[in-house]
Amino acid sequence: MNALKAERALFSYPKYWAECYGNAPFLPTTRQEMDELGWDSCDIVLVTGDAYVDHPSFGMAVIGRVLEAQGFRVGIIAQPDWSNKDAFMSLGKPNLFFGVTAGNMDSMINRYTAEKRMRHDDAYTPGNVGGKRPDRAVVVYSQRCREAYKDVPLVIGGIEASLRRIAHYDYWQEKVRRSIIFDAKADILIYGNAERPLVEVAHRIAAGDDISQIQNIRGTAVIRKEPLDGWRGSDSTAIDKVGKIDPIPNPYGADDVGCSKSEFAKAGIDLKAEVAKPIVVQPPKLKPWEKAYVKLPAFEQVSVNKPLYAHASRILHQETNPGCARALYQRHGDRYVWVNPPAFPLETEEMDMVFGLPYQRVPHPKYGNEKIPAYDMIKTSVNIMRGCFGGCSFCSITEHEGRIIQSRSEESILDEIEQIRDKVPGFTGVISDLGGPTANMYKLRCKSKKAESTCRRLSCVFPDICKHMDTDHTPTINLYRKARNVKGIKKILIASGVRYDLAIEDPRYVKELVSHHVGGYLKIAPEHTESGPLSKMMKPGMGAYDKFKELFDKYSKEAGKKQYLIPYFISAHPGTTDEDMVNMALWLKAHDFKLDQVQNFYPSPMANATTIYHTEMNSLRNIKNNKEVVSVPKGARQRRLHKAILRYHDPAGWPMIREALRKMGKAKLIGNGPQCLVPAETRQEKAQQKGGKAQGKQGLVNKGGRPALTRHTGFNQFKKANTKPRVGANKKR
Repeated sequence: MNALKAERALFSYPKYWAECYGNAPFLPTTRQEMDELGWDSCDIVLVTGDAYVDHPSFGMAVIGRVLEAQGFRVGIIAQPDWSNKDAFMSLGKPNLFFGVTAGNMDSMINRYTAEKRMRHDDAYTPGNVGGKRPDRAVVVYSQRCREAYKDVPLVIGGIEASLRRIAHYDYWQEKVRRSIIFDAKADILIYGNAERPLVEVAHRIAAGDDISQIQNIRGTAVIRKEPLDGWRGSDSTAIDKVGKIDPIPNPYGADDVGCSKSEFAKAGIDLKAEVAKPIVVQPPKLKPWEKAYVKLPAFEQVSVNKPLYAHASRILHQETNPGCARALYQRHGDRYVWVNPPAFPLETEEMDMVFGLPYQRVPHPKYGNEKIPAYDMIKTSVNIMRGCFGGCSFCSITEHEGRIIQSRSEESILDEIEQIRDKVPGFTGVISDLGGPTANMYKLRCKSKKAESTCRRLSCVFPDICKHMDTDHTPTINLYRKARNVKGIKKILIASGVRYDLAIEDPRYVKELVSHHVGGYLKIAPEHTESGPLSKMMKPGMGAYDKFKELFDKYSKEAGKKQYLIPYFISAHPGTTDEDMVNMALWLKAHDFKLDQVQNFYPSPMANATTIYHTEMNSLRNIKNNKEVVSVPKGARQRRLHKAILRYHDPAGWPMIREALRKMGKAKLIGNGPQCLVPAETRQEKAQQKGGKAQGKQGLVNKGGRPALTRHTGFNQFKKANTKPRVGANKKR
C-alpha cells in the first residue's frame, strides 16, 4: 500500500457543467473545429511548442484529455507564430485560464547542441523542421498570451518551467537567472507531473476562486510578499546534510510509556478521580515538515556567490520527497517565489485512468502526411511507469517526475498493446518498447512505509542499493510474459535504458530480457569507467557492468543468439580529468568499442551536475567545510578534446589527442602498438606540419615563390621580390 497518498483522488471532483458536450475526437486547434463541436468558447486554452499529437506520450495531449475528463472544454494552440499576439487569439478568450508549456523538451536543449550550435531539426515538428519554437518558449508564449488577453489567468508548466522554478544557472547565458515565474509574469507555475495540481487549479478557478488567492496547492509555485499564514520557517543554513531524517515526534506529545497502579499511588494520584474528569483532547503536534518552509539564499546572493548557489541547490534536492518536503521560499528583489511541497504521486488506478482516456494515438489530421519523428519513434511503444529513484546527477527526471515509481496495472498496459495492434496504421506486430524513464523499475518501491515517506536521500541506489529498496523483478517478468502472449504480437522489444545494477540483483530478469526482448543490441549506460567522474554522476562502478555483461553473454548463448551490449558514455562531465578520459578510451579500445554517437555533458537547468559545473564545488556533500575543488572541463577546446578522446578511432581528432598526450607525459600511447591509443603521425602529416610551421615563419607566398601582397607585407619587401619584370608588364591594354 502506498504510504504517500493524496487527500483527494484525481478523478473525484464533480465534473464541470460543460461535460454535456462529451469528448472531442481531437481537441480543437481552430475556430472551425470549435464550431463543429458546437462550442462558443474554450474554458481552457493550452499553448505548446510541440506539434499536437493525441497520444499519451505527448504531455499536452495528456493534460488536455485529463482536463476534458473533468468536464472542461479544452483547446490547443500548437507551435504558434510568436511574432505577434494574433495566433494566441485564434481560439478566442478562454473562460478560465491559459496553460503554457514549451513542450516535451526544454526549448533551449531542443534548439541548441551541447556546444551551443543551433540545431536545424526538431523531432516534435512536422517534417523534422527546426525553428518552429522560440528560445525560452515559456517566457515568449506567456508574453503573447498577456498581450492577447491581459486579464486571463496564466498557468505555466512542463519541463522547461519545472526545472526553472527557483533561481538557476543558465548554461546558454552562463549566468544565474531568476525563477521563470517572474520572467513569464505567470500567476502560477506547476512543476513535475501536472495532473493533480492542475485539476485542482482548474476546479478552484471554475468555482469562482480568484487566481491571486490560489496559493497553497502542492506541486505549484507562486509569487508572494510574505510566507503563507500559519507556516513556520527556518533558514536553509540550519538544514543538515543529505541522508539525515528528522525524528518523528510522538503525535500525543509524550513517550508511550505505561505506569502501574502502584506508581500512581506513590505519586498521590487518585485514578478514579482522574477518570471522572472531563477528557480534553489535545490536537496532535505537527511533524517537523508540516506547514514548514525553508528560506533559501536570495537570488541576488546566489547569482554572485557560488558556494551559496551550491548550498541552495543542495537544499532544493533534499526537499523533493512529497512525504516530508518543506516549502521553499526565495527572495527576488522585493518579492519572493514560494514553492509548495511536491504533489503526491498518482496511484495505480489514477495512472490507469489517465492512460485510458480517449486518445486518437495519431497526430492531428491538419498535418496530413507529414512525418513527426518523435511520434514515429514512440507510436508502437508503451509507457508502463513514471519516476526514477536512480538520482543520476546529470539527469532531470528525478527533479521533474520524482523518485517514487508510479506504475500502471497489467490490465491497463495489455489493453494499450491491443489498441496499438488495432489502431496504429501499418502495425507489424512489433512493440518497440515497454518502458519509461528506466526499463526495469516497474513496481519497484521502498519496502518501508516510514522510510519512503521520510527519506531525503538523493538516490535509492547510490552509493549502494538501499536495504529498503525492493529489487524483485517478478512484476516485470510477469508483464513481459503476458505481453508476449497478446494475440497478434510477434515481438516485444525493450528500448528504454536498463538499470543494470538493479538487474543483476535478480538474474531471472536478465534471463527473461535476454532470451525474448533484445533485438540483437541492448543499450545500457555505464556513462564512464573511472571512479572520479562516476562519483559525481552518482553512478555505480564498472563491477556492476561486468557482472551484467557476464549474465548477458551467458543467457544469450543459452538462447542460441548473437547479441551485443551497446554502452553509452558521457564526455566532459564535471569531475572528469583529461587522464580520466584517456583511461576510459583505453578501456573502450581494449573492449573493441568504437563509439559513433557521443554525448558531451549538457548542463541542463537545476540538475546536480549543472550545479557542480557552475560552482566547481561538490554540492552532493555538505557545503560547510567542504574544500573539495572539482575538476570541471570547461571551454570549447577542452570539451572538444574530451569528445575526441572518447572517439579515439576518428582520425579527425588524432592531432588534438596527440598534443594532449604529450603534454600529459603519455607520449608512449602514441604509436602503432596494441597498447597505444592513437597512431603516430604519418610522413605526410609530418611534412604538412613542417610546411605549416615554415609558412608561419615566412609568411604567405604565391605560386611563383614570392611573398603574397597583403596588408602585412612591406612595400620594399614586395618590390625586391618583383625586380624581374614580367613579360608584357608595360604593354598598354
